[in-house]
Amino acid sequence: MTHDRIHAREPAHHRDRWSAGTIRSITKRDGHCVVTVLPEEGTAVELVVTLAVRDLFVSRLDIDEGESPVGERVWFRKHGED
Repeated sequence: MTHDRIHAREPAHHRDRWSAGTIRSITKRDGHCVVTVLPEEGTAVELVVTLAVRDLFVSRLDIDEGESPVGERVWFRKHGED
């Protein structure tokens, strides 16, 4: 399975390849994490990442332990898109 990319902080390189958005939901599906993000412009996007990537980017958000990441800003890239 191919996975999308997601960061808790604005990337320092190739900024034009990344989109910013707000997390609307995080769920599990088929052993993966599905993060629904609402971009600044456009419609909601579903990103599929590993559970390890979920744990990593959530740990880097500016939220307290146990607090929901919904509503937090992230940067993302769909697999195969520039």
